[in-house]
Amino acid sequence: MVLKTAAAGRVDAVEMARPAPRAGQVLVRVRACGVCRTDLHVVDGDLPDPKLPVVPGHEIVGIVEEAGEGVTDLVPGTRVGIPWLGFSCGTCRYCRRGQENLCASARYTGYQLDGGYADYAVADARYAFQLPDGYSDAEAAPLLCAGLIGHRAYRMAGDAQRIGIYGFGAAAHIMIQVALWEGREVFAFARPGDAAAEEFARSLGAAWAGPSDASPPEPLDAAVIFAPVGALVPEALSHTDRGGTVVCAGIHMSDIPAFPYRILWQERTIRSVANLTRRDAIEFLEIAPKVPVKTHVRPYPLADANAALEDLREGRLQGAAVLMT
Repeated sequence: MVLKTAAAGRVDAVEMARPAPRAGQVLVRVRACGVCRTDLHVVDGDLPDPKLPVVPGHEIVGIVEEAGEGVTDLVPGTRVGIPWLGFSCGTCRYCRRGQENLCASARYTGYQLDGGYADYAVADARYAFQLPDGYSDAEAAPLLCAGLIGHRAYRMAGDAQRIGIYGFGAAAHIMIQVALWEGREVFAFARPGDAAAEEFARSLGAAWAGPSDASPPEPLDAAVIFAPVGALVPEALSHTDRGGTVVCAGIHMSDIPAFPYRILWQERTIRSVANLTRRDAIEFLEIAPKVPVKTHVRPYPLADANAALEDLREGRLQGAAVLMT
């Protein structure tokens, strides 16, 4: 499935030759690919300058079919996951200190590199990760972005005991499980009027759930914003206690409106999350089966990719949509 033109709002079925791996790459037979909100940002034109045409999808689960020259640790038959960050230079100052997520030469799966809305995908072997047992292909797919970037955002909340999560979708439903496993309290904020999302959050153990414009019963030590809504930043700040942090977890967000300095004062912090690192992947994929994280997925045939994107766009999903090949 291919995005042919920028901001097309949909993908189209296209016959393409099977790709071949170059040195340092692997060819993966795709079994499942999650449908992420970032895919919507690519398809709807919110992110600038995608490679066109491009195959979207960056929560890829598949089996290595062929390893390129120099790849020795991922032999054919290995099940791997391929995430959003698909390439970094490996030599710049960011890469050298383990911040390849900030590399100026980085390239991203399903955006600047062809992704997983397809039967086959080629990936840099450095960014193909062996997946834990105990997860089906569909269940493993959301771990690759909702899990990995969600985990990075969650870690930026530090040792906060009371955590607010704004936007209760795929990433939030994974991170609440990790937070509760670590003994924290979670306050869930859903789109106003979305009673189903509030009930879903409570079913997963949220101490409180309500609309995003409501006040939680207690001040938050930190808030993580997964919804791409800039107005939620001052909203979350207004409910965050002294010294707390508001983490903006998305790659795209609408503009943040002006807000009074008093809600930032007393050493509150706003910070963003950019992509992920290989360390994030290694750490989270070790944690997930210990919790154990259980992903809630709705499978779709690959041919129904546009239906899955529309369901995500309209907020009709609990958990994550996954395309099955």
